Amino acid sequence: MITDAPPKKANREGFLESDRIKRSKPPPDGRLLAITKSIESAMKSGTTADVRRACTEFLETASEFYKVQTCGVRVLAARPLRVRENWSTELFGDYTPQTVLIRIWMRTAVRKEVTSFGTFISTLCHEFCHHLDFQRFGFSDSWHTRGFYERAAALYHCARGTPPKKLFWLPTSGGRWRIDWPRTNGAIKLGANRQPDGVSNS
Repeated sequence: MITDAPPKKANREGFLESDRIKRSKPPPDGRLLAITKSIESAMKSGTTADVRRACTEFLETASEFYKVQTCGVRVLAARPLRVRENWSTELFGDYTPQTVLIRIWMRTAVRKEVTSFGTFISTLCHEFCHHLDFQRFGFSDSWHTRGFYERAAALYHCARGTPPKKLFWLPTSGGRWRIDWPRTNGAIKLGANRQPDGVSNS
């Protein structure tokens, strides 16, 4: 994951504020985890209608917790594939603030197979965080900042019932940042191996 470049002038203050907000407290009562499991079950059936109903419940519950307008959702089949001479990209999901609508694709672009459950939930949380940027934080745009990715990760781990992890970042050109995966994953392994008294398993 790599962040957007900061704006030169317009909206720069909002961009920096988005970058600063690293946490948006997720629902604490386990409701999202229960709904997420129903999404997983619906995905195994392979029917978009069942998945859409479960996603709607997820978004309604999250919107109620954050006290924002509920956004709509469309669950579509195979991801759009954009091919150029030396590269190709797939669209996993998107959010349109004008219509307050999330679109999310549940099948891969080439093989048309149902995508992995983790990827699907990560995309749903990612697009909902775009919704929160407009509805909760009042940003004029929704940028992929370090703060945005941190907030999306916190919601994802809440929805999956998995331990949150600290993201480590490396600067790149143009004022952008990318995740330092070796350090991030190393911190996760270190935490998993650490005993309550501080003695590791190694």
